[in-house]
Amino acid sequence: MEQQTGAGAVLAGRYRLVEPIGSGGMGKVWRAHDELLHRTVAVKELTAGLYVAQADRDVLHARTQKEARAAARIQHPAVVTVHDVLEHDDRPWIVMEYIDGPSLAEAAKSAGRIEPREAARIGLHVLGALRAAHAVGVLHRDVKPGNVLLAKDGRVLLTDFGIAAIEGDSSITRTGEIVGSIDYLAPERVTGGTPGTASDLWSLGATLYTAVEARSPFRRTSPISSLQAVVNDEPPPLKQSGALGPVITALLRKDPAERPAAQETERMLLEAMEGREPKAAHAYVPTRAMSAGELATAESGTDPRAPYPYDPHAQDPWSSPHAQQPAPTTALPEQPAPATAPAPAAVHAHAQTAHAQAPAPAPLPAPGSERPGRVKRAAVVALVAALIGGGGVFGVLKLTGDSGDGGSGGTGQGGSGSDKNASAPDRADGSAGQGGAAGQGEEATPPTGWKKVTDPAGFTLFVPDGWKRQMDGDQIDYTPDGGKHFIRIAVDETADYDNPYTHMLEMEKELKKRSDYKRYDLHGNSFRDTTRAALWDFGWTEKGAQAGARRAIEQMYMTPDNTEYAVYMSGPAADWSKTREQFDTVLSGWEPPEATS
Repeated sequence: MEQQTGAGAVLAGRYRLVEPIGSGGMGKVWRAHDELLHRTVAVKELTAGLYVAQADRDVLHARTQKEARAAARIQHPAVVTVHDVLEHDDRPWIVMEYIDGPSLAEAAKSAGRIEPREAARIGLHVLGALRAAHAVGVLHRDVKPGNVLLAKDGRVLLTDFGIAAIEGDSSITRTGEIVGSIDYLAPERVTGGTPGTASDLWSLGATLYTAVEARSPFRRTSPISSLQAVVNDEPPPLKQSGALGPVITALLRKDPAERPAAQETERMLLEAMEGREPKAAHAYVPTRAMSAGELATAESGTDPRAPYPYDPHAQDPWSSPHAQQPAPTTALPEQPAPATAPAPAAVHAHAQTAHAQAPAPAPLPAPGSERPGRVKRAAVVALVAALIGGGGVFGVLKLTGDSGDGGSGGTGQGGSGSDKNASAPDRADGSAGQGGAAGQGEEATPPTGWKKVTDPAGFTLFVPDGWKRQMDGDQIDYTPDGGKHFIRIAVDETADYDNPYTHMLEMEKELKKRSDYKRYDLHGNSFRDTTRAALWDFGWTEKGAQAGARRAIEQMYMTPDNTEYAVYMSGPAADWSKTREQFDTVLSGWEPPEATS
Protein backbone atom coordinates (compact mmCIF):
# COMPACT_ATOMS: atom_id res chain seq x y z
CA MET A 1 0.00 0.00 0.00
CA GLU A 2 1.38 3.36 -1.05
CA GLN A 3 2.23 5.70 1.80
CA GLN A 4 2.33 9.48 1.89
CA THR A 5 5.80 10.80 1.10
CA GLY A 6 5.44 14.56 0.56
CA ALA A 7 5.81 17.45 2.99
CA GLY A 8 4.06 16.64 6.25
CA ALA A 9 4.52 12.90 5.92
CA VAL A 10 5.77 11.13 9.03
CA LEU A 11 8.28 8.32 8.60
CA ALA A 12 8.66 5.56 11.18
CA GLY A 13 6.31 7.43 13.46
CA ARG A 14 8.85 10.16 14.26
CA TYR A 15 10.47 11.91 11.25
CA ARG A 16 8.15 14.58 9.83
CA LEU A 17 9.20 15.83 6.39
CA VAL A 18 9.26 19.62 6.23
CA GLU A 19 10.70 20.73 2.89
CA PRO A 20 13.09 19.54 0.16
CA ILE A 21 16.57 21.04 0.49
CA GLY A 22 18.36 19.29 -2.36
CA SER A 23 17.89 16.87 -5.21
CA GLY A 24 19.83 14.88 -7.76
CA GLY A 25 19.58 12.03 -10.18
CA MET A 26 19.11 9.47 -7.40
CA GLY A 27 16.62 11.30 -5.22
CA LYS A 28 16.08 14.25 -2.95
CA VAL A 29 17.04 15.34 0.53
CA TRP A 30 14.49 16.70 2.97
CA ARG A 31 14.78 18.86 6.02
CA ALA A 32 12.76 17.02 8.64
CA HIS A 33 11.86 17.20 12.30
CA ASP A 34 12.59 14.30 14.63
CA GLU A 35 9.51 14.43 16.85
CA LEU A 36 10.97 12.01 19.36
CA LEU A 37 14.25 13.82 20.06
CA HIS A 38 13.03 17.28 19.00
CA ARG A 39 15.82 18.00 16.57
CA THR A 40 16.21 18.90 12.92
CA VAL A 41 17.51 16.11 10.70
CA ALA A 42 18.11 15.53 7.00
CA VAL A 43 16.28 12.66 5.34
CA LYS A 44 17.45 11.22 2.04
CA GLU A 45 14.71 9.85 -0.18
CA LEU A 46 15.55 7.48 -3.03
CA THR A 47 13.32 8.44 -5.95
CA ALA A 48 15.22 6.95 -8.89
CA GLY A 49 13.92 3.48 -8.08
CA LEU A 50 10.35 4.58 -8.78
CA TYR A 51 10.94 4.74 -12.52
CA VAL A 52 13.07 1.71 -13.33
CA ALA A 53 12.66 -2.04 -13.70
CA GLN A 54 12.62 -4.21 -10.58
CA ALA A 55 16.17 -5.48 -11.15
CA ASP A 56 17.50 -1.93 -11.33
CA ARG A 57 15.40 -0.94 -8.35
CA ASP A 58 16.98 -3.70 -6.30
CA VAL A 59 20.44 -2.39 -7.18
CA LEU A 60 19.53 1.16 -6.20
CA HIS A 61 18.02 0.04 -2.91
CA ALA A 62 21.12 -2.01 -2.16
CA ARG A 63 23.29 1.03 -2.77
CA THR A 64 21.23 3.08 -0.36
CA GLN A 65 21.68 0.46 2.34
CA LYS A 66 25.38 0.34 1.54
CA GLU A 67 25.67 4.11 1.88
CA ALA A 68 24.29 3.93 5.39
CA ARG A 69 26.65 1.10 6.36
CA ALA A 70 29.65 2.91 4.92
CA ALA A 71 28.94 6.18 6.72
CA ALA A 72 28.11 4.40 9.99
CA ARG A 73 31.46 2.62 9.82
CA ILE A 74 33.38 5.90 9.94
CA GLN A 75 33.75 7.87 13.15
CA HIS A 76 35.11 11.28 12.21
CA PRO A 77 33.89 14.86 12.77
CA ALA A 78 34.17 15.63 9.04
CA VAL A 79 31.80 12.82 8.01
CA VAL A 80 28.06 13.46 8.14
CA THR A 81 26.54 11.26 10.83
CA VAL A 82 23.87 8.71 9.87
CA HIS A 83 21.21 8.49 12.57
CA ASP A 84 18.83 5.90 11.16
CA VAL A 85 17.81 3.81 8.13
CA LEU A 86 14.18 2.89 7.59
CA GLU A 87 11.71 1.48 5.09
CA HIS A 88 8.83 3.67 3.93
CA ASP A 89 6.71 3.24 0.83
CA ASP A 90 8.74 0.11 0.03
CA ARG A 91 11.90 2.17 -0.25
CA PRO A 92 14.89 2.77 2.02
CA TRP A 93 15.30 6.22 3.55
CA ILE A 94 18.40 7.49 5.34
CA VAL A 95 18.13 9.85 8.32
CA MET A 96 21.24 11.96 8.71
CA GLU A 97 22.73 14.83 10.64
CA TYR A 98 21.33 18.12 9.36
CA ILE A 99 24.03 20.56 8.20
CA ASP A 100 23.00 24.19 8.09
CA GLY A 101 25.05 25.54 5.22
CA PRO A 102 25.73 25.24 1.49
CA SER A 103 27.72 22.67 -0.41
CA LEU A 104 31.14 23.64 -1.73
CA ALA A 105 29.64 23.68 -5.21
CA GLU A 106 26.98 26.16 -4.12
CA ALA A 107 29.47 28.30 -2.21
CA ALA A 108 31.88 28.48 -5.16
CA LYS A 109 29.06 29.37 -7.53
CA SER A 110 27.76 32.07 -5.20
CA ALA A 111 31.16 33.63 -4.51
CA GLY A 112 32.59 33.12 -7.99
CA ARG A 113 35.46 31.08 -6.57
CA ILE A 114 36.96 30.00 -3.26
CA GLU A 115 40.13 31.71 -2.08
CA PRO A 116 43.12 29.31 -2.09
CA ARG A 117 43.76 29.41 1.67
CA GLU A 118 40.12 28.71 2.44
CA ALA A 119 40.11 25.95 -0.16
CA ALA A 120 43.17 24.44 1.54
CA ARG A 121 41.32 24.50 4.88
CA ILE A 122 38.35 22.77 3.28
CA GLY A 123 40.65 20.26 1.65
CA LEU A 124 42.22 19.37 4.98
CA HIS A 125 38.84 18.50 6.44
CA VAL A 126 37.88 16.39 3.45
CA LEU A 127 41.26 14.67 3.57
CA GLY A 128 40.71 13.87 7.25
CA ALA A 129 37.35 12.31 6.42
CA LEU A 130 38.89 10.25 3.61
CA ARG A 131 41.72 9.02 5.81
CA ALA A 132 39.24 7.90 8.44
CA ALA A 133 37.19 6.13 5.76
CA HIS A 134 40.22 4.45 4.20
CA ALA A 135 41.40 3.29 7.61
CA VAL A 136 38.24 1.22 8.05
CA GLY A 137 38.19 -0.13 4.51
CA VAL A 138 35.88 2.37 2.80
CA LEU A 139 36.56 4.15 -0.49
CA HIS A 140 34.21 7.06 -1.07
CA ARG A 141 34.41 7.03 -4.91
CA ASP A 142 32.32 10.20 -5.39
CA VAL A 143 34.28 13.08 -3.87
CA LYS A 144 33.11 16.25 -5.61
CA PRO A 145 32.13 19.83 -4.64
CA GLY A 146 28.47 18.88 -4.30
CA ASN A 147 29.30 16.28 -1.63
CA VAL A 148 31.33 18.66 0.54
CA LEU A 149 29.14 20.59 2.97
CA LEU A 150 30.17 23.88 4.57
CA ALA A 151 28.37 24.39 7.86
CA LYS A 152 27.73 27.94 9.00
CA ASP A 153 29.67 27.21 12.18
CA GLY A 154 32.84 26.59 10.15
CA ARG A 155 32.76 22.80 9.99
CA VAL A 156 33.45 21.01 6.72
CA LEU A 157 31.79 17.63 6.19
CA LEU A 158 31.92 14.94 3.53
CA THR A 159 28.62 13.30 2.68
CA ASP A 160 27.02 10.83 0.24
CA PHE A 161 28.72 7.47 0.52
CA GLY A 162 26.08 6.07 -1.84
CA ILE A 163 28.56 4.44 -4.22
CA ALA A 164 31.30 3.77 -1.68
CA ALA A 165 33.29 0.57 -1.95
CA ILE A 166 33.44 -1.26 1.35
CA GLU A 167 36.17 -3.81 1.92
CA GLY A 168 34.55 -7.18 2.53
CA ASP A 169 31.25 -6.28 0.82
CA SER A 170 30.40 -7.72 -2.58
CA SER A 171 30.14 -5.25 -5.41
CA ILE A 172 26.74 -4.03 -6.56
CA THR A 173 28.12 -2.47 -9.72
CA ARG A 174 27.38 -4.19 -13.01
CA THR A 175 30.22 -5.21 -15.29
CA GLY A 176 31.26 -2.23 -17.40
CA GLU A 177 29.20 0.19 -15.34
CA ILE A 178 30.89 3.42 -14.24
CA VAL A 179 29.42 5.03 -11.16
CA GLY A 180 30.27 8.46 -9.86
CA SER A 181 30.45 11.97 -11.28
CA ILE A 182 32.28 11.59 -14.56
CA ASP A 183 34.57 14.62 -14.45
CA TYR A 184 35.72 13.77 -10.90
CA LEU A 185 36.54 10.11 -11.60
CA ALA A 186 40.19 9.07 -11.38
CA PRO A 187 41.70 7.81 -14.67
CA GLU A 188 42.23 4.30 -13.31
CA ARG A 189 38.50 4.00 -12.62
CA VAL A 190 37.65 5.05 -16.15
CA THR A 191 40.08 2.58 -17.74
CA GLY A 192 39.00 -0.36 -15.60
CA GLY A 193 42.02 -0.38 -13.31
CA THR A 194 41.89 -1.24 -9.63
CA PRO A 195 40.81 1.81 -7.63
CA GLY A 196 42.47 2.51 -4.32
CA THR A 197 42.91 5.29 -1.82
CA ALA A 198 44.79 7.33 -4.45
CA SER A 199 41.59 7.41 -6.52
CA ASP A 200 39.78 9.36 -3.81
CA LEU A 201 42.76 11.73 -3.57
CA TRP A 202 42.51 12.38 -7.32
CA SER A 203 38.88 13.36 -6.83
CA LEU A 204 39.92 15.64 -3.97
CA GLY A 205 42.40 17.32 -6.33
CA ALA A 206 39.71 17.82 -8.97
CA THR A 207 37.38 19.20 -6.30
CA LEU A 208 39.97 21.73 -5.12
CA TYR A 209 40.68 22.71 -8.73
CA THR A 210 36.98 23.47 -9.25
CA ALA A 211 36.82 25.46 -6.01
CA VAL A 212 39.65 27.86 -6.85
CA GLU A 213 39.31 28.04 -10.63
CA ALA A 214 35.49 28.10 -10.73
CA ARG A 215 35.33 25.33 -13.35
CA SER A 216 35.74 21.59 -13.46
CA PRO A 217 39.13 20.62 -14.94
CA PHE A 218 37.81 17.81 -17.13
CA ARG A 219 34.19 18.69 -17.91
CA ARG A 220 33.59 18.73 -21.63
CA THR A 221 30.52 18.92 -23.85
CA SER A 222 29.50 15.28 -23.45
CA PRO A 223 30.04 12.40 -21.02
CA ILE A 224 32.27 10.58 -23.52
CA SER A 225 34.49 13.59 -24.15
CA SER A 226 34.71 14.20 -20.39
CA LEU A 227 35.87 10.64 -19.82
CA GLN A 228 38.43 11.01 -22.58
CA ALA A 229 39.70 14.21 -20.98
CA VAL A 230 40.10 12.49 -17.60
CA VAL A 231 42.25 9.79 -19.18
CA ASN A 232 44.21 11.73 -21.79
CA ASP A 233 44.21 15.47 -21.08
CA GLU A 234 46.10 17.53 -18.55
CA PRO A 235 43.95 20.00 -16.64
CA PRO A 236 43.95 23.57 -17.95
CA PRO A 237 46.72 25.68 -16.36
CA LEU A 238 45.91 26.93 -12.89
CA LYS A 239 45.49 30.69 -12.80
CA GLN A 240 43.94 31.47 -9.42
CA SER A 241 45.23 28.69 -7.18
CA GLY A 242 48.04 30.54 -5.39
CA ALA A 243 49.98 28.35 -2.99
CA LEU A 244 47.42 25.57 -3.50
CA GLY A 245 48.59 24.99 -7.08
CA PRO A 246 51.35 22.43 -6.33
CA VAL A 247 48.93 20.36 -4.24
CA ILE A 248 46.32 20.21 -6.98
CA THR A 249 48.91 19.44 -9.64
CA ALA A 250 50.34 16.58 -7.59
CA LEU A 251 46.93 15.06 -6.83
CA LEU A 252 45.93 15.13 -10.50
CA ARG A 253 48.83 13.02 -11.73
CA LYS A 254 47.46 10.38 -14.08
CA ASP A 255 49.42 7.53 -12.54
CA PRO A 256 48.05 6.79 -9.04
CA ALA A 257 51.50 5.59 -7.95
CA GLU A 258 52.86 9.09 -8.57
CA ARG A 259 50.28 10.93 -6.49
CA PRO A 260 51.28 11.98 -2.98
CA ALA A 261 49.98 9.80 -0.17
CA ALA A 262 47.59 11.22 2.40
CA GLN A 263 50.26 12.31 4.85
CA GLU A 264 52.23 14.16 2.18
CA THR A 265 49.02 15.73 0.91
CA GLU A 266 48.20 16.94 4.38
CA ARG A 267 51.61 18.56 4.77
CA MET A 268 51.20 20.39 1.47
CA LEU A 269 47.67 21.55 2.30
CA LEU A 270 48.82 22.89 5.65
CA GLU A 271 51.57 24.88 3.98
CA ALA A 272 49.13 26.20 1.38
CA MET A 273 46.70 27.22 4.08
CA GLU A 274 49.45 29.23 5.72
CA GLY A 275 50.13 30.90 2.38
CA ARG A 276 53.45 29.11 1.91
CA GLU A 277 54.31 27.55 -1.43
CA PRO A 278 54.37 23.80 -0.70
CA LYS A 279 57.55 21.95 -1.43
CA ALA A 280 57.20 19.55 -4.32
CA ALA A 281 55.27 16.45 -3.39
CA HIS A 282 57.31 13.30 -3.26
CA ALA A 283 55.74 10.60 -5.35
CA TYR A 284 55.42 7.33 -3.50
CA VAL A 285 55.54 4.38 -5.85
CA PRO A 286 53.85 1.29 -4.43
CA THR A 287 54.14 -2.08 -6.13
CA ARG A 288 50.42 -2.73 -5.70
CA ALA A 289 47.29 -1.00 -4.48
CA MET A 290 47.90 0.06 -0.89
CA SER A 291 45.76 1.02 2.03
CA ALA A 292 45.89 4.43 3.63
CA GLY A 293 47.63 2.84 6.59
CA GLU A 294 50.39 1.35 4.48
CA LEU A 295 50.85 4.55 2.53
CA ALA A 296 51.32 6.50 5.73
CA THR A 297 53.57 3.84 7.19
CA ALA A 298 55.69 3.78 4.07
CA GLU A 299 56.42 7.44 4.53
CA SER A 300 56.96 7.71 8.25
CA GLY A 301 56.77 4.33 9.93
CA THR A 302 53.66 5.32 11.85
CA ASP A 303 50.91 7.80 11.35
CA PRO A 304 50.27 9.80 14.54
CA ARG A 305 46.93 11.02 13.32
CA ALA A 306 45.47 7.63 12.54
CA PRO A 307 42.42 6.47 14.50
CA TYR A 308 44.36 3.35 15.44
CA PRO A 309 48.00 2.29 15.11
CA TYR A 310 48.96 1.37 11.59
CA ASP A 311 50.68 -1.96 11.18
CA PRO A 312 53.18 -1.95 8.30
CA HIS A 313 52.91 -5.74 8.09
CA ALA A 314 49.14 -5.92 8.03
CA GLN A 315 47.38 -7.06 4.89
CA ASP A 316 45.99 -4.40 2.64
CA PRO A 317 42.21 -4.33 3.16
CA TRP A 318 41.84 -3.71 -0.55
CA SER A 319 43.72 -6.84 -1.56
CA SER A 320 42.36 -9.40 0.89
CA PRO A 321 38.69 -10.12 1.51
CA HIS A 322 39.59 -11.48 4.90
CA ALA A 323 41.47 -8.46 6.21
CA GLN A 324 40.56 -7.77 9.77
CA GLN A 325 38.94 -4.42 10.36
CA PRO A 326 40.34 -2.20 13.09
CA ALA A 327 38.05 -0.92 15.75
CA PRO A 328 36.68 2.49 14.78
CA THR A 329 37.66 5.53 16.74
CA THR A 330 35.35 7.07 19.24
CA ALA A 331 33.27 9.86 17.80
CA LEU A 332 34.29 13.30 18.93
CA PRO A 333 31.89 15.12 21.18
CA GLU A 334 29.47 17.45 19.56
CA GLN A 335 30.84 20.86 18.80
CA PRO A 336 30.94 23.03 21.77
CA ALA A 337 29.33 26.32 21.84
CA PRO A 338 31.45 29.40 21.91
CA ALA A 339 33.20 29.99 25.10
CA THR A 340 35.28 32.63 26.50
CA ALA A 341 38.90 32.60 26.41
CA PRO A 342 40.66 33.04 29.62
CA ALA A 343 42.16 36.27 30.45
CA PRO A 344 45.33 36.47 28.52
CA ALA A 345 44.45 32.96 27.76
CA ALA A 346 46.80 30.51 29.15
CA VAL A 347 49.19 29.18 26.77
CA HIS A 348 50.27 25.91 27.93
CA ALA A 349 52.13 24.04 25.38
CA HIS A 350 48.90 22.59 24.32
CA ALA A 351 46.53 25.26 25.04
CA GLN A 352 45.25 25.47 21.66
CA THR A 353 46.65 26.27 18.52
CA ALA A 354 45.01 25.36 15.53
CA HIS A 355 45.64 25.98 12.04
CA ALA A 356 43.64 24.61 9.42
CA GLN A 357 41.37 22.52 11.34
CA ALA A 358 41.26 20.43 9.26
CA PRO A 359 40.62 18.61 8.51
CA ALA A 360 40.78 17.24 10.02
CA PRO A 361 43.12 14.52 10.02
CA ALA A 362 41.92 11.44 11.79
CA PRO A 363 42.28 11.44 15.58
CA LEU A 364 45.56 10.36 17.09
CA PRO A 365 45.92 7.13 18.94
CA ALA A 366 45.28 6.99 22.64
CA PRO A 367 47.62 9.07 24.78
CA GLY A 368 51.17 7.91 24.49
CA SER A 369 53.95 7.50 26.94
CA GLU A 370 54.69 10.05 29.60
CA ARG A 371 58.09 10.97 30.75
CA PRO A 372 58.86 9.53 34.17
CA GLY A 373 59.57 11.58 37.25
CA ARG A 374 57.03 14.34 36.62
CA VAL A 375 54.04 15.29 38.70
CA LYS A 376 51.66 15.46 35.78
CA ARG A 377 48.24 15.20 37.31
CA ALA A 378 48.65 18.16 39.64
CA ALA A 379 50.23 20.18 36.88
CA VAL A 380 47.40 19.50 34.47
CA VAL A 381 44.72 20.35 37.00
CA ALA A 382 46.47 23.58 37.89
CA LEU A 383 47.02 24.39 34.26
CA VAL A 384 43.38 23.90 33.37
CA ALA A 385 42.23 26.01 36.28
CA ALA A 386 44.52 28.75 35.07
CA LEU A 387 43.33 28.41 31.50
CA ILE A 388 39.66 28.84 32.29
CA GLY A 389 40.21 31.25 35.13
CA GLY A 390 42.40 33.57 33.12
CA GLY A 391 45.84 32.68 34.41
CA GLY A 392 48.73 31.60 32.27
CA VAL A 393 48.22 27.97 31.51
CA PHE A 394 51.56 27.47 29.97
CA GLY A 395 53.25 29.33 32.76
CA VAL A 396 51.64 27.05 35.33
CA LEU A 397 52.73 23.95 33.50
CA LYS A 398 56.15 25.17 32.60
CA LEU A 399 57.17 26.93 35.76
CA THR A 400 55.43 24.97 38.48
CA GLY A 401 54.31 21.72 36.90
CA ASP A 402 57.76 20.20 36.66
CA SER A 403 58.89 18.88 40.00
CA GLY A 404 61.80 16.86 38.78
CA ASP A 405 64.07 19.10 36.73
CA GLY A 406 64.87 21.93 39.07
CA GLY A 407 65.97 25.29 37.79
CA SER A 408 63.53 27.86 36.65
CA GLY A 409 61.27 25.30 35.10
CA GLY A 410 62.10 26.00 31.52
CA THR A 411 62.01 28.75 29.00
CA GLY A 412 58.48 30.00 29.11
CA GLN A 413 57.92 32.72 26.63
CA GLY A 414 59.09 35.18 29.08
CA GLY A 415 62.59 34.23 28.18
CA SER A 416 64.92 34.89 31.05
CA GLY A 417 66.01 37.62 33.34
CA SER A 418 65.29 41.24 32.68
CA ASP A 419 62.68 40.85 30.00
CA LYS A 420 60.23 39.04 32.23
CA ASN A 421 58.80 41.97 34.10
CA ALA A 422 59.15 44.68 31.51
CA SER A 423 56.76 45.37 28.70
CA ALA A 424 59.15 45.43 25.80
CA PRO A 425 58.21 47.50 22.78
CA ASP A 426 57.24 45.82 19.54
CA ARG A 427 59.98 45.84 16.99
CA ALA A 428 59.84 44.89 13.37
CA ASP A 429 62.74 42.75 12.35
CA GLY A 430 63.19 41.41 8.88
CA SER A 431 66.10 39.17 9.80
CA ALA A 432 64.40 36.71 12.05
CA GLY A 433 66.37 33.79 13.31
CA GLN A 434 65.00 30.93 11.22
CA GLY A 435 64.83 32.96 8.04
CA GLY A 436 61.49 32.85 6.22
CA ALA A 437 58.27 31.18 7.15
CA ALA A 438 58.95 28.44 9.54
CA GLY A 439 62.48 27.87 8.55
CA GLN A 440 61.64 27.17 4.93
CA GLY A 441 64.40 29.43 3.69
CA GLU A 442 61.99 32.03 2.32
CA GLU A 443 61.42 35.49 3.76
CA ALA A 444 57.89 35.74 5.10
CA THR A 445 56.18 39.05 4.36
CA PRO A 446 53.29 40.24 6.54
CA PRO A 447 50.09 41.24 4.76
CA THR A 448 48.79 44.80 4.73
CA GLY A 449 47.76 45.89 8.22
CA TRP A 450 50.22 43.55 9.90
CA LYS A 451 53.82 43.79 11.03
CA LYS A 452 56.59 41.31 11.63
CA VAL A 453 57.74 41.32 15.25
CA THR A 454 60.83 39.71 16.73
CA ASP A 455 60.19 39.25 20.42
CA PRO A 456 62.95 39.71 23.03
CA ALA A 457 62.45 36.01 23.81
CA GLY A 458 63.74 35.21 20.32
CA PHE A 459 60.67 34.10 18.39
CA THR A 460 59.20 35.95 15.42
CA LEU A 461 55.58 36.27 14.37
CA PHE A 462 53.12 38.46 12.50
CA VAL A 463 50.85 40.66 14.62
CA PRO A 464 48.15 43.12 13.54
CA ASP A 465 49.08 46.80 13.57
CA GLY A 466 48.31 48.35 16.94
CA TRP A 467 48.77 45.17 18.98
CA LYS A 468 51.20 45.62 21.88
CA ARG A 469 53.35 43.26 23.86
CA GLN A 470 52.49 42.78 27.50
CA MET A 471 53.52 40.37 30.23
CA ASP A 472 51.08 38.44 32.36
CA GLY A 473 53.22 36.73 34.94
CA ASP A 474 55.38 34.40 32.89
CA GLN A 475 53.24 34.72 29.77
CA ILE A 476 54.00 36.85 26.75
CA ASP A 477 50.90 38.26 25.11
CA TYR A 478 50.19 40.57 22.20
CA THR A 479 46.88 42.40 22.51
CA PRO A 480 45.17 45.56 21.22
CA ASP A 481 42.67 45.92 24.05
CA GLY A 482 44.11 44.77 27.36
CA GLY A 483 43.45 41.06 26.84
CA LYS A 484 40.00 40.99 25.27
CA HIS A 485 41.71 39.67 22.15
CA PHE A 486 45.22 38.31 22.41
CA ILE A 487 47.96 36.11 21.04
CA ARG A 488 50.02 34.08 23.50
CA ILE A 489 53.21 32.14 22.91
CA ALA A 490 54.65 29.31 24.98
CA VAL A 491 57.88 27.35 24.79
CA ASP A 492 58.71 24.31 26.87
CA GLU A 493 62.18 22.82 26.48
CA THR A 494 61.39 20.03 28.95
CA ALA A 495 57.90 19.02 27.89
CA ASP A 496 56.00 16.51 30.01
CA TYR A 497 54.48 14.66 27.08
CA ASP A 498 55.97 13.07 24.02
CA ASN A 499 53.13 14.22 21.82
CA PRO A 500 51.12 17.49 21.81
CA TYR A 501 47.92 15.60 21.06
CA THR A 502 48.33 13.55 24.23
CA HIS A 503 49.05 16.72 26.14
CA MET A 504 45.86 18.35 24.88
CA LEU A 505 43.76 15.30 25.71
CA GLU A 506 45.00 15.36 29.29
CA MET A 507 44.08 19.02 29.62
CA GLU A 508 40.71 18.44 28.10
CA LYS A 509 39.86 15.83 30.72
CA GLU A 510 39.77 18.62 33.28
CA LEU A 511 37.93 21.07 31.03
CA LYS A 512 35.21 18.51 30.38
CA LYS A 513 34.27 18.72 34.02
CA ARG A 514 32.94 22.19 33.31
CA SER A 515 29.40 22.32 31.97
CA ASP A 516 30.25 25.35 29.83
CA TYR A 517 33.20 23.75 28.02
CA LYS A 518 32.64 23.04 24.33
CA ARG A 519 35.04 21.35 21.96
CA TYR A 520 35.00 22.53 18.36
CA ASP A 521 38.03 20.62 17.21
CA LEU A 522 40.92 18.65 18.65
CA HIS A 523 43.11 16.62 16.36
CA GLY A 524 46.66 15.75 15.54
CA ASN A 525 48.05 17.46 12.46
CA SER A 526 51.23 18.32 10.63
CA PHE A 527 52.84 21.68 11.29
CA ARG A 528 56.18 23.04 10.20
CA ASP A 529 56.99 19.70 8.58
CA THR A 530 56.51 17.64 11.72
CA THR A 531 53.68 15.26 12.53
CA ARG A 532 54.19 15.71 16.26
CA ALA A 533 51.65 18.50 16.29
CA ALA A 534 48.05 19.09 17.28
CA LEU A 535 45.35 21.72 17.03
CA TRP A 536 42.71 22.50 19.64
CA ASP A 537 39.71 24.80 19.19
CA PHE A 538 37.33 25.20 22.13
CA GLY A 539 35.00 27.55 23.93
CA TRP A 540 33.69 28.35 27.38
CA THR A 541 32.03 31.14 29.36
CA GLU A 542 34.43 33.51 31.07
CA LYS A 543 33.50 34.67 34.56
CA GLY A 544 36.22 37.23 35.16
CA ALA A 545 37.26 40.56 33.69
CA GLN A 546 36.41 39.47 30.16
CA ALA A 547 33.07 37.92 31.11
CA GLY A 548 31.07 36.32 28.34
CA ALA A 549 31.26 33.56 25.74
CA ARG A 550 34.79 33.09 24.43
CA ARG A 551 36.71 30.92 22.00
CA ALA A 552 40.35 29.93 21.89
CA ILE A 553 42.53 28.08 19.43
CA GLU A 554 46.03 26.70 19.80
CA GLN A 555 48.58 25.12 17.52
CA MET A 556 51.16 23.05 19.32
CA TYR A 557 54.10 21.17 17.89
CA MET A 558 57.37 19.57 18.95
CA THR A 559 60.76 19.92 17.32
CA PRO A 560 63.25 17.05 16.95
CA ASP A 561 64.99 18.15 20.15
CA ASN A 562 61.65 17.71 22.01
CA THR A 563 61.04 21.40 22.56
CA GLU A 564 57.30 22.04 22.61
CA TYR A 565 55.95 25.25 21.09
CA ALA A 566 52.42 26.57 21.42
CA VAL A 567 50.83 29.47 19.55
CA TYR A 568 47.53 30.40 21.17
CA MET A 569 44.89 32.97 20.33
CA SER A 570 41.68 33.88 22.10
CA GLY A 571 38.81 36.33 21.77
CA PRO A 572 35.08 36.79 22.30
CA ALA A 573 32.87 34.25 20.55
CA ALA A 574 30.85 37.08 19.02
CA ASP A 575 33.59 38.05 16.57
CA TRP A 576 35.40 34.72 16.38
CA SER A 577 35.41 34.48 12.59
CA LYS A 578 37.75 37.48 12.38
CA THR A 579 39.97 36.17 15.17
CA ARG A 580 40.14 32.77 13.47
CA GLU A 581 41.33 34.36 10.24
CA GLN A 582 43.92 36.37 12.17
CA PHE A 583 45.20 33.18 13.76
CA ASP A 584 46.06 31.71 10.37
CA THR A 585 48.06 34.84 9.56
CA VAL A 586 49.85 34.66 12.91
CA LEU A 587 50.87 31.08 12.15
CA SER A 588 52.08 31.96 8.67
CA GLY A 589 54.69 34.29 10.19
CA TRP A 590 55.70 32.14 13.14
CA GLU A 591 59.40 31.38 13.56
CA PRO A 592 60.78 29.82 16.74
CA PRO A 593 63.88 31.21 18.44
CA GLU A 594 67.01 30.55 16.46
CA ALA A 595 68.66 27.31 17.55
CA THR A 596 71.84 27.74 19.53
CA SER A 597 74.72 25.40 19.27
